[in-house]
Amino acid sequence: MNDQPLTPDAILDATEAALRRFGPTKTSVTDVARALKVSHGALYRHFDGKAELIDAVVARWLERLAGPLAVIAAENGPAPERLRRWFDVLIASQSAKAKNDSDLFQAYAGLARANRSIVAAEMERRATHIAKIIDDGAKQGAFAAIDPGGAARAILDATVKFHHPLHADEWSRPEASLNFDAVFRLLLRGLAQ
Repeated sequence: MNDQPLTPDAILDATEAALRRFGPTKTSVTDVARALKVSHGALYRHFDGKAELIDAVVARWLERLAGPLAVIAAENGPAPERLRRWFDVLIASQSAKAKNDSDLFQAYAGLARANRSIVAAEMERRATHIAKIIDDGAKQGAFAAIDPGGAARAILDATVKFHHPLHADEWSRPEASLNFDAVFRLLLRGLAQ
C-alpha cells in the first residue's frame, strides 16, 4: 500500500499514464489503482468511475492545449492575423496530438463521439477565444460590427473538419491545407462585410 496522500492530481497523472500504456478502451480503474498502490475503492472517493476519470484527464489535457490559444486571443494586434494564427496553432496542435499522443487523442475522440459535456465545454472555450478576436477586429475596423459570439460559433462550424477530432482522418490529406486556406479567406471576407 501507498503511504502518500491520494490526491486528485496524482490519480489523474496515473490515469493519464495508464491511458498511454493501455489505450482508452483497455484502461481500467484497477490499472490506475495498481499504479498508485491503492485499492480501486480508494479511487472512488475522488472519482465515480472510469468515465469520470477519462473526462477529467481529457479536460486537463485540453486545458494544456488551450493555453497557447488563449494567449493569441488575448494579444493586441491585427485581428485577421491573430485569427489565422489562432487556427494555425489549433490545427497544428490537434494534428500533432493525433500523431504523437494518439492514446489521449483517441480518448478525446471517444468523448466527442459520445457527445460528452467536456467536448462541448472545449468548443465553448474555443468560441470565446474567437469571439474576443472578432470583437477586437470590429473595434479595429477590420471586421463588421456583428455579434461576436454568434460569429465565433459559425466560424467553428464552418471549420469543423479542420480541427474536430472526429475528422482527424482527413487532416493528412494533401489538399487539407489548401482547403483550409480557401475557407479562411471566405470567412475573412464575410467578417469584413
